[in-house]
Amino acid sequence: MYVGRIMRNEPFATPIERSGNTLTGPWRAPLQMLAAQEYDEHASIHDDATAQKLGFRGGTIEGPTHFSQFAPLGFALWGERWFSEGCISAHYRNAVYEGERVRAIMTQSGDDRAVITMVKEDGTEVLRGSASVGNNSPPSALDDRLKTLPPPGTLVILRDIRIGHKTSRRKIEMAADQNMGALYPFSLQQKLKKITEPSPWYDVAAAGTSLFGRAIVPLEMISVLLNYTSKLDQLLVRGGAVGLFADQEIKLIKGPLFVGEPYEIEREVVALSGSKRTESMWIKTRVYAPGTSELLATMLLNVASLKDSYPNYATELAEIEKAA
Repeated sequence: MYVGRIMRNEPFATPIERSGNTLTGPWRAPLQMLAAQEYDEHASIHDDATAQKLGFRGGTIEGPTHFSQFAPLGFALWGERWFSEGCISAHYRNAVYEGERVRAIMTQSGDDRAVITMVKEDGTEVLRGSASVGNNSPPSALDDRLKTLPPPGTLVILRDIRIGHKTSRRKIEMAADQNMGALYPFSLQQKLKKITEPSPWYDVAAAGTSLFGRAIVPLEMISVLLNYTSKLDQLLVRGGAVGLFADQEIKLIKGPLFVGEPYEIEREVVALSGSKRTESMWIKTRVYAPGTSELLATMLLNVASLKDSYPNYATELAEIEKAA
């Protein structure tokens, strides 16, 4: 049967299929909005040519784009709590390309927690993780993953990064028509024309009759809000490498975050890890009410730098190991 059909002033019109404790959303084809993204004065993994050089089929859809498909499921399970104290915690497993269809699946595993997966039509798993509400929910998927990370080995791209490094506080804000810069060359208004799960609660013109009385930042755009100034924070990553999001968690503590509202953030490196293809830096971003210690939200992000994209990686690795 189907649940969650829109009523007036409800946030979503998304059809949701329920089977036992499992909620499944419809098939959606997310759209690419980062083809023109630039950082370190070069194109990103979302550019077709750059992605193909690194063995991908083409420019990839950014991971948090998929979070929007879970929002109606979280609201169906937990109502308003999802927008105020919801958490989505995911390990990205396979890239999605424009034109492919994916669907979100959420299986409740406790009062305040659920297991989430997203799959393509051929069964390929795009991501897996957890969703939850409240500060007393069980550990998230990435809480558990952090406990079992493989050691980073000899670092080249991240050789200057130290666990525990914190940045100073920085002011951020997302107005509805604000272009978010080179990292995110579009505005919230432009995103809302392409978002997989539209909602009047996201729209400045329509949100006055919503539960919160003002427009809230969509879950996937919280990632943009917290990342668009990241290149100003001098985290000493060696330039030239292409990075991608490998793991990501967004947690609301005193939410939601509002469109046009000023906030302050600080970042902290909380872990380093590695794999055959990547060097990973795990960054915890904390969101505060300006001028206070009131914590409103957090984001945990694993930015994985691709070794093959870094000039002279093998040569520099050999030099570092020889000097050790």
